[in-house]
Amino acid sequence: MNVFIIGATSGIGHELWKHYVAKGDKVAVIGRRKTEIDSMVLDEPDNTVGIASDISNIEAFNDAFDKVIKDFTTLDLIIICAGIGDLNPELDVRAELSTVRVNVEGWTNCVDRAYNLFSGQQYGHLVAITSVGGLQPTPVAPSYSASKAYQINYTKALQRKSKGTAITVTEIRPGLVDTRMAKGEGLFWVMPLDKVVRATIKAIGRKRSRLIIDGRWRLINFLLKHMM
Repeated sequence: MNVFIIGATSGIGHELWKHYVAKGDKVAVIGRRKTEIDSMVLDEPDNTVGIASDISNIEAFNDAFDKVIKDFTTLDLIIICAGIGDLNPELDVRAELSTVRVNVEGWTNCVDRAYNLFSGQQYGHLVAITSVGGLQPTPVAPSYSASKAYQINYTKALQRKSKGTAITVTEIRPGLVDTRMAKGEGLFWVMPLDKVVRATIKAIGRKRSRLIIDGRWRLINFLLKHMM
């Protein structure tokens, strides 16, 4: 299987890369940190194609995407993990706009490039890692929660668009995960990374439309959906 992971230098994306190369799949990885990308290629040179690129740089990312397509010809699975999230209680406009450029503009470009590729192939599996943070606006990270709400709804739209086709769109919506993205004091229900990755791999394998990780966050998701 040919796999493409966007946002693979840390956290969920990095662990998914480990899983798929261990299976013998050929995996393309993109991330902002060139040192990490180079290290991944050195560790698994037979199964890994790596390019350092920031999704907020649309032109550079599109060039990287095109290179992956040229190397692989077709792709079976594209997983989009890339994103940023910073606490910004002072409402620094630069930080807010930076989040929008990555989590909305860059992310939308990634998703659309992936979906259009699969449309041309007439098959494929697109996976978007969103967040339960999109369920409720937070004053300490306004653009992050808003951008995740955008991603959730955009993914739902693509799921409706893909009905009747051989394209599968999966949304993985984790709660707080023990990664670099978990920031702030007094965090609760922070889940181990390996638990989230195992659940994600299972959901991808079963081609589920949506997975909220874990049961506690599914309960919160249900309550917020019916109370808001």
